[in-house]
Amino acid sequence: MTTKRDTLKLYLKPTSVIDSNSKVIQEKATSLTEKYSSQREKARELFYFVRDRIKYNPYLALSSIEDYRASKTLQRGEGFCIQKAVVLTALARAVGIPARLGFADIRNHLAPKELTELMGTNIFFYHGYSELWLNNKWVKATPAFNIEMCNKFDIRPVEFDGSRDAVFHERNKRGEIHIEYLKYHGTFADLPFREIKQVFIEKYPTTHARK
Repeated sequence: MTTKRDTLKLYLKPTSVIDSNSKVIQEKATSLTEKYSSQREKARELFYFVRDRIKYNPYLALSSIEDYRASKTLQRGEGFCIQKAVVLTALARAVGIPARLGFADIRNHLAPKELTELMGTNIFFYHGYSELWLNNKWVKATPAFNIEMCNKFDIRPVEFDGSRDAVFHERNKRGEIHIEYLKYHGTFADLPFREIKQVFIEKYPTTHARK
């Protein structure tokens, strides 16, 4: 019989993409959290590091599974929403916090014109976020938009206290409609790379040509 403890162990295991056992991930996770005693405090510190120290960049390569590896994104210092969620998930696992990936289709009503023209839509399919097991429940953590970008474009930043879901806000600081959640795809212990790549090929044919 599979118990909850057995299930949670699955969300602590390293994978080739969520490489929580890599030296760079281990060292960064330890240095960020060693002064804290509670899982909640550690989770908050990791969230804000990923949110603000890894810059949001939607123009990075996404065609190879290596493009999503946590250690690679950490060393690069920038990433798309999925890449940043992978980093947060890996850092959390490295300090013993069960973590997994979640995905949803969202519409960004205020996405930059050059980006929507490149993608052919303002819908971001398989937007990625993390879920962390804290205080006996799963809590959503969305670290995509860094604070500098939020301030520059009047975006309401996502704040994380370790107890409530931290997701994109519906409206920006000016009260305009910003993010609309359209569909949830569930949660995963590892990156569903083939599924995501196929969706990107179908939905973004001009930027994700089949190779």
